[in-house]
Amino acid sequence: MKSSSEIREIFLDFFKQKQHQIVPSAPIVVKNDPSLMFTNAGMNQFKDIFLGSKSPKSKRYTDTQKCLRASGKHNDLDDVGHDTYHHTMFEMLGNWSFGDYYKKEAIAWAWELLTKRFNIPEDRLYVTVFGGDKGDGLQADTEAEKEWEKWIAKDRILHFGKKDNFWEMGAIGPSGPCSEIHVDIRSEAERQKIDGKTLVNADHPEVIEIWNLVFIQYNRKADQSLEALQDKHIDTGMGFERVVMVLQGKKSTYDIDLFDRTRSFLQKRTGIAYATATDEQQIAIRVIVDHIRAISFTIADGQLPSNTGAGYVIRRILRRASRYAYTFLKLEVPFMYEMVGELAKEYKNIFPELASQQEFISKIILEEEKGFLKKLETGTTMFEQYLTDKPNQNVIDGAFAFKLYDTYGFPIDLTGLMAREKGKAVDMVEFEKLLNIQKDRSRKATELNTEDWVVVHESEALPVFRGYDLYSLSTRILQYRTVTAKKKKLLQLVLQETPFYSESGGQVGDKGTLTQGGETIRVLDTVRENELIIHLVDKFPQNPTGEWIASISEGYRKSVTQNHSATHLLHAALRDVLGTHVEQRGSQVSAKGLRFDFSHFEKISEEELKQIETQVNERIAAGIPLEEFRDVPIEEAKGMGAMALFGEKYGDRVRVIVFDQAYSVELCGGTHVANTQEIRLFKLISESSVAAGIRRVEAYTGEKALSFYREKEQTLNNISALLKAPKDLERAVRELADKYKGLEKELQKLNGEKIGRLKSELKGKATPLKDIQVIKEIVEVSSSDDLKQLSFDLKKTTENTIIALGAVINAKPILSIILSDDLANTNRFHAGNMVRELAKAIKGGGGGQAFYATAGGKNPEGLEQALQQLDTLIE
Repeated sequence: MKSSSEIREIFLDFFKQKQHQIVPSAPIVVKNDPSLMFTNAGMNQFKDIFLGSKSPKSKRYTDTQKCLRASGKHNDLDDVGHDTYHHTMFEMLGNWSFGDYYKKEAIAWAWELLTKRFNIPEDRLYVTVFGGDKGDGLQADTEAEKEWEKWIAKDRILHFGKKDNFWEMGAIGPSGPCSEIHVDIRSEAERQKIDGKTLVNADHPEVIEIWNLVFIQYNRKADQSLEALQDKHIDTGMGFERVVMVLQGKKSTYDIDLFDRTRSFLQKRTGIAYATATDEQQIAIRVIVDHIRAISFTIADGQLPSNTGAGYVIRRILRRASRYAYTFLKLEVPFMYEMVGELAKEYKNIFPELASQQEFISKIILEEEKGFLKKLETGTTMFEQYLTDKPNQNVIDGAFAFKLYDTYGFPIDLTGLMAREKGKAVDMVEFEKLLNIQKDRSRKATELNTEDWVVVHESEALPVFRGYDLYSLSTRILQYRTVTAKKKKLLQLVLQETPFYSESGGQVGDKGTLTQGGETIRVLDTVRENELIIHLVDKFPQNPTGEWIASISEGYRKSVTQNHSATHLLHAALRDVLGTHVEQRGSQVSAKGLRFDFSHFEKISEEELKQIETQVNERIAAGIPLEEFRDVPIEEAKGMGAMALFGEKYGDRVRVIVFDQAYSVELCGGTHVANTQEIRLFKLISESSVAAGIRRVEAYTGEKALSFYREKEQTLNNISALLKAPKDLERAVRELADKYKGLEKELQKLNGEKIGRLKSELKGKATPLKDIQVIKEIVEVSSSDDLKQLSFDLKKTTENTIIALGAVINAKPILSIILSDDLANTNRFHAGNMVRELAKAIKGGGGGQAFYATAGGKNPEGLEQALQQLDTLIE
């Protein structure tokens, strides 16, 4: 039996022999393409080539691409674990032709590889072809059908419609008919009973698609029409895990050797063998071994878990795995972080980024696991409290379940499981209603409506950036369009040549103007979409033809450039002071300042911050000239010592920025000062934690840094004048602080004496009600802490008593109810329920434990009424 590594090698070598260039996988996280969040197919990195806006280095490529399908149009997340062949992260083997060979060769080579090299029996294969679509005015793909008839029996060629056999990357973009290859891995007995062709595209777990040959020949436009591409292309995608399953004789992709290490880890940790586990346990194991792979690769490529966008998708995947482990495998402590090492060993020869970042990835996952397990604990406590508050309610409120889910990250299926264990159910109708409202709100907030480009001048060449050398130039407008995002209209245009730097690599885009005659258009920002440099403008030109003068804002560019060059010096200083484990994890360079995120697992000390700042300023003062190397072969750049950032996709030729060969050498496409003295001054202003293992520093340079010092100096002068201590300001402030501490202690003493007197007075005001004592009073206290202390002090010295106190603090009413210990133990009264009812009088709400609870409100005048209602409530 061939290993998965051998199978991958056979595929790549086969197409290498067919004159294909083997290219590396693109990062799993997509940058500079607003239509995609993650790489969901092998063709993503070649999108611009298909659209004709970029020329390939070779007409033929082959690769294995890391893909993630857990969001957007191609979303398999809910299926993962519940069946035996869907995955979130997977490898897509592919071969590509850019205007070179087409259907004839693609089909012949696919058949050759599967039947001759992989030795899959021909009688187990079926192929599908596009049967046409009236809505798009497309005919059946008879060309592909005729090519298949050369290799396979006609009754094994099946026709399907647009849903199955017309591939589209997204709502807009490259598309075309496709031909899928399916394999029947059922037993001989099963094959005799039912003809395999009736099970193709029927979601049968043992009659599955393993390869899709896509014939890219259209571009889906914003109005949903199809535009024929100038060249026809081949884009194939073979599910690596699926073909390994077939060749290793398995019935599930989860049984292949790729998952041996992580399955074994779980068995050792839980004592549960996958083969003998219950159905629920097997699902949990599948979920975990799949999800840890997706999480690890995505973090390695630069995407950290977070509460928004791509980061939220990763956090959701991680929490899904953690929840299955917690519920079905009884793994109630962090464990997934330990699995990263097993993955690193498995992929060391094809994706070494896991091994090189193993410690970093593990620590990120560990902190995420800790955080989520705390949320599970919190949610469980809240659920138990809910049952205590409403013991006779058999249906859990959908609003409460949604609050657990939305506010505390508590999975709804876990809420349902806990409810069933108590013989109850969750109001899922109400939950789904609230969830749909949230989804609709989120969808509208991120909705992107893109109109088609209006072409002014046809151009086969890509727009050219001249901004390294020129601040102003004469150019032409090639095309323009309108994009609606978050209910705002963005006017975009593309220039033939431009001095405007487009936002990338953490550096913001340039601003400036376009002028022609008496007309001026303001360029508000410059961004990059795939290979296009897009200018966001305040209006479209009255007449877009002719020559335009494109000029950047030089002052704005200067400030940005100072901050970008300072970022390079900062990166080098961080590595020098903290250690070479420091690696960039994100940056933002604007005219206002710089922000730099990097890997480091503890707070930076004041002494270290001082060293870093001093070192950067020393490099600025040294007047180090910029050495810029353009169009350098990537391997030569690495030989120069240039650092390549994880998660970035670099071309064969790159740009290298050097400030002293022995100090700072980086791959960078941004703009920089000609000499470090132009930065003038560097000032760190903050250091903080962004996520587990990620620190952030922010800094000012140039005029902004000088202004920072001027403001500090003015503040010190003002304080000095107020304290009338111009000679020794520090001593004067220290004396003032000591005096304040003394007064604070005296105040606390007086407060304690006041609370003691109040306690004595209130004890004397206890009145009997039936068989208990009641103390109810509006008191004057300085803070909610004082009110709480008074309540607890009374509780300690009373028996069989309910104490209800009200106060107005900072113009807002506060209520508290506390039960003496003996009364609390009887379970006759619940302080939380009582305070919620009384709080209606003060137009507020609250809650708490059975023995003590508080409420706040908006109506101080209602305090008297609230306390008057206490007797009725008790009775």
